[in-house]
Amino acid sequence: MNQTKTLKIRGMHCASCASIIEKTLKKIGGVESAQANYGNETLKVCFDETKTNCDELSQKIEPFGYSLIIPTAKDMNMSESEHSAHLGINQSKQEKLSELKDMRNKIYSIIPLAIISIFIMAWDISAQLKVLPEMTVFWKEFFHHLLPVMATYALFVVGKPYLLGVYRFLRYGKANMDTLIGIGTSVAFLYSFIVGAFEESLKQFINVENVYFDVVIVVIAFIALGKYLEARSKLKTGDAIEKLLDLQAKTALVVRGGKEIEIPIGEVVHGDIIVIKPAGKIPVDGIILDGSSFVDESMISGEPIPVEKKSGDTVVAGTINTSGSFTFKATKVGSETLLANIVRMVEEAQGSKAPIQALADKISGIFVPIVLVLAFVSLVSWLIIGTNYLGFSQALSLGLVSFVGILVIACPCALGLATPTAIIVGVGKGAREGILIKDAGTLEKLHKVNVVVVDKTGTLTHGKPELVSVQNFSNKTDAEIISILATLENKSEHPIAHAVVSYAKENKINLSTVNNFEAVKGKGLKGNIDGILYYAGNVKLVQELNLSFDVKLIEKETLKGKTPVILATSEKILAIVMVADAVKPEAISAIADLHKLGIKVVMLTGDDKNTAKHIAEKVGIDEVVAEVMPEDKLNKIKELQSQGKIVAMAGDGVNDAPALAQADVGIAMATGTDVAIESAGITLLHGDISKLVKAINLSKMTMRGIKQNLFWAFIYNIVGIPLAGGLFFPFFGWVLNPVFAGLAMAFSSVSVVGNSLRIKVKKL
Repeated sequence: MNQTKTLKIRGMHCASCASIIEKTLKKIGGVESAQANYGNETLKVCFDETKTNCDELSQKIEPFGYSLIIPTAKDMNMSESEHSAHLGINQSKQEKLSELKDMRNKIYSIIPLAIISIFIMAWDISAQLKVLPEMTVFWKEFFHHLLPVMATYALFVVGKPYLLGVYRFLRYGKANMDTLIGIGTSVAFLYSFIVGAFEESLKQFINVENVYFDVVIVVIAFIALGKYLEARSKLKTGDAIEKLLDLQAKTALVVRGGKEIEIPIGEVVHGDIIVIKPAGKIPVDGIILDGSSFVDESMISGEPIPVEKKSGDTVVAGTINTSGSFTFKATKVGSETLLANIVRMVEEAQGSKAPIQALADKISGIFVPIVLVLAFVSLVSWLIIGTNYLGFSQALSLGLVSFVGILVIACPCALGLATPTAIIVGVGKGAREGILIKDAGTLEKLHKVNVVVVDKTGTLTHGKPELVSVQNFSNKTDAEIISILATLENKSEHPIAHAVVSYAKENKINLSTVNNFEAVKGKGLKGNIDGILYYAGNVKLVQELNLSFDVKLIEKETLKGKTPVILATSEKILAIVMVADAVKPEAISAIADLHKLGIKVVMLTGDDKNTAKHIAEKVGIDEVVAEVMPEDKLNKIKELQSQGKIVAMAGDGVNDAPALAQADVGIAMATGTDVAIESAGITLLHGDISKLVKAINLSKMTMRGIKQNLFWAFIYNIVGIPLAGGLFFPFFGWVLNPVFAGLAMAFSSVSVVGNSLRIKVKKL
C-alpha cells in the first residue's frame, strides 16, 4: 500500500544535494516518487510500505552525508502540544541553531586569516607591478612559515565539509558544490605543501617560489561566509506553520455534567457544548446554540469587519469573539477544523519543489570530472609528447605547471561568488527601498512573473472600515453631524461605530453626553443629546420611523461596497454617512505600472461580488474572483500555474497564507498578519503595493547581474584552461604559470564582486 510522507532532511548544503537524494531514493524498490526540496530541507516521498520504510530510505542516503528526521510514535499524537512535531516543525531547530553557532565561530576565526592573506597577495602583486617595494627577507620568511599554518587550519578545520565532499565523490561518484570547492582547495594546498617540503629537490624541475596557501585561505573564507549567511536565512522555514498553530486556542471552556470546566484543546470531542466569553478565542469549529455576538473572522475571510453571529450560525477555530457571549456545539475538532486544513495546505505548498535550479549547481555535476580529466590529459600529454621534443626534465616541469595551473584557475571561487554576491547586494538594496526579501530563490523567480494575483483587503485597500463620505441634509455643519453621530456610536460595540468614533477623534471633533441610550437590535441605536432624541442606524430603522429617503442613492452606494449609517430625528433625516474600506492611493498607479510590464493582474477576495467589482474597476484589475475561501484562492493559483503561468500572489491575511505559499512568489504586506508575512518570500513595508513594481525591477536587475557574474566566472576558465594546458605552446610558446593562474582566479573574483556592487548605484 502506497503512502506519501513529508520528512525533514539533515545535511543538505546545495541544490545538487537534492538531486543526489532524489536519484538515490528513486532506485530503491517500492519508491514511486521522491521530491527533495533544498529551500526548506524536506523530502516528499511516496512509497509502498510493504517493500520499504523510512528507516531504510534514511540508510540509503547516509553514505552521502544526509539523513531523514523520522517522527516517533509520540510525535504522531495529535494533541496540541505535539501537533507541531507531527508537522515537522522544530524537529531539528536546536541542531540547526547549534550548527549555525559553530559556523559563526569558524567565520570569526577565518576572516582575520583571509584579510592577512589578501594583504600578502596585494603586496606581491604590487611589487611585481613596481608599485611597492618587494618584501624584506624577514617578512618573506615570516609569511613563508605563517601561511602554511593558516592554510592547514582553513582546509582541515573550516574546510572539513569540503574535504568530505571530495571523499564522497571519490568513493561514490556523487559531486556537489562541496566537492568542487574541496578539490580546488585541496590541490592548491597539496601542491604548495609538496613544494615547501621538497623545495631543494624540486628546484631543478619547477619554480618553487610559487605556492598557493593564500588561495586556499581566501576561497574557503568566502565560501564559508556565504554558506553561513544562507543557513541563517533558512532557519525560519517553519515559522509560518508555527504562527498558524499559535492561532489555535490552548484550552476550551466546556459544559460537562452541568458544570463549566476548562480542558486542553486536545480533549474536546464532537458534541461538546463550549462557552465563549467576550474577547475569547474560538477553539474548534461548531454551530451556535444560544446567544449572539460579533466575531472577528479576518483570519478566514480576510475582511476587517467582524461578522454578526447568532443561533444556528457556524463559527470556526482560531477566530476571535469581540463582544457578547454564546455557547456552541463542537462539530469539527483536531485535524478536521478549517484552521488545521489551512496549516496542512501551507505545509504542502511549502514542501512543493520550485522548478528552477541554480545554474552553478547544475554545472557542478560535470564540471569537476571534466576539469580533472583535462588536468590529467595535459600532464600525460606533456610527459609523452613533450619529452620527445623538450626532454623529460622540462616536459615534467611544464606538465606539472599545466596540471596545477588548470586546477588552480578552475578553482570555483568566482563560480561560488557569482550568485551570492549579486543576491546579497540586491537584497540589501531592496531593504533600503522597503522591500524585504526572504530568500534568493524568490528574488530569482520574481523576474519571470507574468501574472500577479492580489487580495483586496489590506493589499488594495487599507483593511479597516473608515468613514469615507458625509451627505448632509440639515442646516448643521458636517462637524456637528459627526459629533452627534459619534456621541451615539460611542456607546456601541459595533465595528461600524468604531469607524465613526475614530473619524471624530482623528479630526478632533468633540463628543457630547448622551442620555437614555438604547440599542435597537439589528437596526441601530437611539439616544437623547441636548434634549433632542436622535436615531442612528440602517434603512430598517428609518423605515420604522416612516421617514422618506432616496432608496436609489442608498442602493447605488451599497453596490460600491459602502455601508450607510443614517442619522435622523423622529421628524426628518439629518445626514447619511458612508463607511467603507477605502482604496489605497498608490494602488491605481501600481496596477498601471504592472500592466506596462506586460503583467496580468487578478483579484481574489472573500468580499461580495459588487464590492469586488467596484474596487476592480476603480484600480484597473483585469480579472475578479469574489466570495472565495482560502482553499479557493489556493486552487486558483494552481489553475494559473497549470496553464504555464509564473504567478506572484500579494496578500496580507491568514486566509492568504496557503495561496502565498503555493504561488511561485508570495508577497505579503507588512501591515498584515505574521502568518502571511512568514508564508511569503517578499514583504512590502508599510503595506505599499507600489513597491511590488520596484521588487520586479530589482529582480530583473539582480538576475542580469548574476548572468554577467557567471560570464566572468567562466571566461577565465574558457580562456585560461587551454592556455594553462599548453595548447598554445607549440605555436606561440605560451603556457600559463600557476602564479598567473592564481592571479586570474583572483581577478575573476574581483570582477564578480565589482559587477555585483554596481547594482547598488542603479535606480529601480
